[in-house]
Amino acid sequence: MWNCFKAAQGGRKSSSNRDSPPGTSVYLHGELNWNGQLLPSPNLIIFSFEELKKATDNFGSNIVMGEGRFGEVFKGWIDDKSDSKNGSGYFIAVKRFNTESFESFREWQAEVNLLGRISHPNLVKLLGYCWEEKELLLIYEFMQQGSLESHLFGRGSAVQPLSWNLRLKIVLGAARGLAFLHSSQQIIYRDFKASHILLDGNYNAKLSDFSLAMNGPMGGISPVHTRIMGTYGYAAPEYIATGKD
Repeated sequence: MWNCFKAAQGGRKSSSNRDSPPGTSVYLHGELNWNGQLLPSPNLIIFSFEELKKATDNFGSNIVMGEGRFGEVFKGWIDDKSDSKNGSGYFIAVKRFNTESFESFREWQAEVNLLGRISHPNLVKLLGYCWEEKELLLIYEFMQQGSLESHLFGRGSAVQPLSWNLRLKIVLGAARGLAFLHSSQQIIYRDFKASHILLDGNYNAKLSDFSLAMNGPMGGISPVHTRIMGTYGYAAPEYIATGKD
């Protein structure tokens, strides 16, 4: 299974700038293009497993932010070693994969190869990854307001109802992210739902979880799938019926 990682290894970069906070050019070439951009290869920070254990208090159960199909997501803190006197740094979200199944590896690799190359203000930023022995982890920017789902359904004691202005802002942001993927890059997202729309401190919406994303039609031919992917109730009815994206 681990030999399949060769495609993702091509994007390895030096980790010398890992102490820079999200939003800098550590993982983007040049300034952020607000219309989005696709890099030729993944450009990510490589984190060590020991560094992530420290950042997440040894993956403590008290800082688990959520649990998905293939693992848990933890809240972490990365110290800025260039400013150690002031104790500065930044929060991160760390997804630790359950490596018992090959599906976990495929999801991890898909996000490295796809999300590691994409830059858009309405897509969650993948900051880096860790692959040591059989440990697979992804490191994302921390989204302070959690998921849209938590706000809509009141999950969490600190969750506040969303005003209509905020709801409109979130809908427009999510739509911009989808438009960039579907129109500009011909990438089909395939799992658009409230739990995958994350909100930053200013309630800017960003799409997350690209494990089911795939390339769109090539040469006018739409691929047909024998296995329907995505979440029933959210996927387009014509896709469920025909298997065509």
